[in-house]
Amino acid sequence: MTTPHVNPAFIGDDGIDDMGMPYKMKNSNSEPPPKEPKEREQWGKGVEFLMSCIAMSVGLGNVWRFPFTALDNGGGAFLIPYLVVLFLVGKPIYYLEMIIGQFSSRGSVKVFDLCPAMRGIGYGQAFMVFLLGTYYESICAIIGFYLVNSFMNPLPWAKCRPEWGDHCMDSAPKQQLGNGSLLKDGLNALTKLQRSTDIMEEELVGTRNRTISSSELYFVKEVLREKKNINDGIGLPNWELVLGLFVSWLCVFAIIIKGVRSSGKASYFLAIFPYVIMAVLLIRAVTLPGSMDGIIYFIKPDWSKILDPTVWYAAVTQCFYSLSVCFGNIIMYSSYNKFGHNVHRDATIVTGLDTCTSLLAGFTIFGILGHLAHEIGTDDIRSVVKGGAGLAFISYPDAIAKFQSLPQIFSVLFFLMLFVLGIGSNIAMTSCTVTAVRDYFPKVKQWQCALGIATVSFCIGLAYVTPGGQFILTLVDYFGASMIALFLGIAELYVLGWAYGVDRLCKDAEFMMGRKVGAYWRLCWGVVTPVIMTSILVYFLATYTPLKYNDAVYPSWAYGIGWTITSFGILQVPIWIVVGTIRAPGSSWTMKLKNAFKPTNDWGPSDPLLREQYNKEIANEAISNQNLGCLGYIRKNIFG
Repeated sequence: MTTPHVNPAFIGDDGIDDMGMPYKMKNSNSEPPPKEPKEREQWGKGVEFLMSCIAMSVGLGNVWRFPFTALDNGGGAFLIPYLVVLFLVGKPIYYLEMIIGQFSSRGSVKVFDLCPAMRGIGYGQAFMVFLLGTYYESICAIIGFYLVNSFMNPLPWAKCRPEWGDHCMDSAPKQQLGNGSLLKDGLNALTKLQRSTDIMEEELVGTRNRTISSSELYFVKEVLREKKNINDGIGLPNWELVLGLFVSWLCVFAIIIKGVRSSGKASYFLAIFPYVIMAVLLIRAVTLPGSMDGIIYFIKPDWSKILDPTVWYAAVTQCFYSLSVCFGNIIMYSSYNKFGHNVHRDATIVTGLDTCTSLLAGFTIFGILGHLAHEIGTDDIRSVVKGGAGLAFISYPDAIAKFQSLPQIFSVLFFLMLFVLGIGSNIAMTSCTVTAVRDYFPKVKQWQCALGIATVSFCIGLAYVTPGGQFILTLVDYFGASMIALFLGIAELYVLGWAYGVDRLCKDAEFMMGRKVGAYWRLCWGVVTPVIMTSILVYFLATYTPLKYNDAVYPSWAYGIGWTITSFGILQVPIWIVVGTIRAPGSSWTMKLKNAFKPTNDWGPSDPLLREQYNKEIANEAISNQNLGCLGYIRKNIFG
């Protein structure tokens, strides 16, 4: 039975408790009174935390990454592994990170006071999130470019341009391109369709022998100005995208300038607005001819791919991106919660809503792809457009161009929605880095830290808005996010599940929220989730092939940069094991190593009274576990 604990809410704002004693007089006299720490910020309302988590998790990972990941992995064949991974990996990790963040009121690095030797996990994740933030805003820069050009009439990607060649097909319906030349345009469109077997320009990688929509050519030629390869460098930044990058980072900085007090207020708009626009676009997509063929492709499984480990690996990485698990963002956000907040409810809401949003985006994008296949005259949904980052900037604009009336309004709303999604996700990433820095350097002001990180990130982001920028983005995404996230995620699970212990995690959750943790969570945290993640990592290493972008091989220097990024993130773990062991108390190296894997003396609730009561319960629990033995410990750790 858990000993009832006193809720810290009885302590007044003036620091006087209900016994009339000053808060600071409760400290033990056995140690020198510590410096009174500055009170940690908290969310203004619990709903602000929920909305912020929705804005963080429901973002470009759903609308941008999920559809093309499904497209690259067999459409419906991807859904089953994705849903299985969600329930066995995504949801358990999400709840786990919410618990430890809220319980300790520590950021993504300081939270590893629960096992100081493994603090390298937190540093590696902070580095990874920093890299993610740099390229997320480059995507927002592209979105901003589209947003500005959405005010043009007609939309600049709606109609082919002479310099694009005869293989181009107008995205807009013929009647929108009239002005006295309806018959001429109709004949031109028919001629272009008949030339769909012609050889395309060599500079468009992977676009041979197919007709290309004007929206795709606009993205490649006018927005990216993309190079065939980066053997001779990535080129100079596009000044229009540089301006978009600056505005994007300015928005992020303005929202996080006061921490959760400002970002919490912005979360209402960041979380709700995108759903309104997605609903409108879904209705439009399903009313287009041929859209049902694309939707059927999306939901119909290709059973031959269900057992393909590549699909399962893609499901795990997509789950990481979609929910932002093992990035440190969830730990950071929940660390600003009030002790006792019901994070179980919030975790259930966010993970469920995130999945629904991914499916909503999938139905929309595949409905559009089905319509494009219908227009071109092919049954192969997969061949309609190329995958990758360009999918959201090709298929969605193509559908908008087909709106019969005022497509500019829908285009502005759509790209504003996409911009909001990108900003919402990156607010969490940048805040995570800011929190990690300020947890160790509390004298640094919020705005100073935010400004410094935004400035450095902007400078790095200039590489992504060059003609070779998508090569670099894909490289950083692969080596700096997917690989690091998988490795550090596995390390995090084993540390929390076995070094710290599932049983102790469950007792922490019960102490904090007054509710027991079920067998499903115990089994996932202790066995199922770590085993699945480890299997995926082993498969990935066994089947590794050099990364390509649009079938173009990277030069040797690019692979060198990629592996350097991966090594820097992963090597934080062994480096900090050594550092943690050296710093740990003990008369011998064996004792030091053992103590380095134990929580620090100040680990636990931030409130001193609660921490004192918590330490007593842990001490009593340790006495009862003394004679368990190895098998007894394993049994108790998993089953309680």
